[in-house]
Amino acid sequence: MHDLPGVGENLQDHLQLRLIYKVSGVPTMNSVYRSLIKRAGMGIQYALFRTGPLTMAPSQLGAFTRSSSDYETPNLEYHIQPLSLDKFGDPLHTFDAVTVSVCNLRPASRGSIHAISRDPGDAPRIAPNYLSAEEDLRVAVDSIRLSRKIIESSAMQQFQPEEYLPGAHLGSDEELAKAAGDIGTTIFHPVGTAKMGIDSDPMAVTDAQLRLRGIENVRVVDASAMPAITSANTNSPTMMIAEKAAAMILADA
Repeated sequence: MHDLPGVGENLQDHLQLRLIYKVSGVPTMNSVYRSLIKRAGMGIQYALFRTGPLTMAPSQLGAFTRSSSDYETPNLEYHIQPLSLDKFGDPLHTFDAVTVSVCNLRPASRGSIHAISRDPGDAPRIAPNYLSAEEDLRVAVDSIRLSRKIIESSAMQQFQPEEYLPGAHLGSDEELAKAAGDIGTTIFHPVGTAKMGIDSDPMAVTDAQLRLRGIENVRVVDASAMPAITSANTNSPTMMIAEKAAAMILADA
């Protein structure tokens, strides 16, 4: 046993704000999924030709941009889906719509995750503390306004977009900040709770070779070792961490 105060601290994630727009004159997965005939056709198309909607990634479009001129490099990432639902696990909406998901790539908010008892069957206490930093609230408000500007562009008007969430009637900074909390959810990029750090950092959990401080022959090889979240999806960086760790373990052996 060893006391490491940094374990479970420094939790970071990309909070995605899921704006939903009703559209007209173009089918989305919402209407396709409601039709048993079309769903059967999707299955047949995939079984015979390995093509069609069942081969699609969840997001059909991605983009990086800046929330404002305050940032020199992109601090936002967009994921666009030709479907909509209230929350993950719920059925698709009965109307055609697209989801415009935008996340802050460099959040300043920090949360934590800790065990609540010695029973491993008890769920941990997870406190993401999304939007607890003033900077994150400002970026969230700017993100919603930027998304609206994109949807209001002339190229989109042929689809007659209508804002379903958070709602076009919300306009002030205070209203949009609250809306960000209402429509925000994880984009499944949690990192940082066993962060790598230098010897003088009391919150560092691992050293530069991912070795757990204070206990021999234990390493942490996953996204929790990241001291700061990457400015994009975390999957590839996590695989890179694993490849590097494997090489270091082999070298030590």
